[in-house]
Amino acid sequence: MFIDEIDIFVKAGDGGAGCISFRREKYVPRGGPDGGDGGTGGSVWLEADRALNTLLDYHYKRHYQAERGLHGKGANKHGAAGADLVLKVPVGTVVSERDTGDPLGDLIQHGQRLRVVTGPRGGRGNARFATSTNRAPRRADLGRPGEGRWIHLELKLLADVGVIGFPNAGKSTLVSRMSAAKPRIADYPFTTLEPVLGIVRASGDRTFVIADLPGLIPGAALGKGLGHQFLRHVERTQVLVHLLDLDPGTGRAPVDDFDAIHAELRAYSPALANRLQIVVANKIDLPDAAERLAEVRELCRRRDLPLVVISAATGDGVSELVRTIDEHLAGRAWAVAAS
Repeated sequence: MFIDEIDIFVKAGDGGAGCISFRREKYVPRGGPDGGDGGTGGSVWLEADRALNTLLDYHYKRHYQAERGLHGKGANKHGAAGADLVLKVPVGTVVSERDTGDPLGDLIQHGQRLRVVTGPRGGRGNARFATSTNRAPRRADLGRPGEGRWIHLELKLLADVGVIGFPNAGKSTLVSRMSAAKPRIADYPFTTLEPVLGIVRASGDRTFVIADLPGLIPGAALGKGLGHQFLRHVERTQVLVHLLDLDPGTGRAPVDDFDAIHAELRAYSPALANRLQIVVANKIDLPDAAERLAEVRELCRRRDLPLVVISAATGDGVSELVRTIDEHLAGRAWAVAAS
């Protein structure tokens, strides 16, 4: 089960209480106070781990608490600090306050950590309160309670390329052709229910990550269908592969499909609508597909968009698409480095 958004409750460990104690040793009258301080409570950290790709573990357990600090003891012995609690999350997890929506952090690198609640100090023992006028204080502090809060975890996949388009346009077939990913594929209309990541070898030692995203439909940005749940996953992509279906049997025009999906991107995020798009005309192997291809060519000419013609089912044109994507990714990386 793919879980990409969830709320969990995290609480720091309580601080240990200070100790009231007096030194009692033979031949040492009035030895004085020797109560130690309580230990610091443990903090709760989130750590990005590339081995994870879903927040599924937090679906079954929602409450997490770090270890409390131990109480102080006599002979000026301080209590041990509580151990920190480290929770592993997928790379690309965005963390925010559940109730206010205030951002707390964005974990985009493997091993990156974010402290979401901080363990409090322990209470002071009575040795801390001794003064010249109060040599036998009978006072100590209780440990401070650990902070607790609800946080919202939202996973945004870290993919270089996102494949978008209408359901049954051939996105899953294309990703399975380009990479070793095995998304569900069928010969009847349905939509992918969860994103699928694949690693594509371009040329030499260069690779890129491609994401097969659930099909978009008109109204997706307003919550219709599955697209609204997964549009967040294309926010981090550098290039969008816009797959258009040349199959005459769909009853839709590829140009209309492009305009509809582009409108959903713009409604969700204007910045996303301006992301570099490579238009891919799929199913060129079908009869009468060439007639619909002419409309797509004219669309790309007007909008100055790169066009690649393929058949994901037979593999025709897929190598050219990989080369085109690699060239655009390399160009964007060079532009960023130059700036």
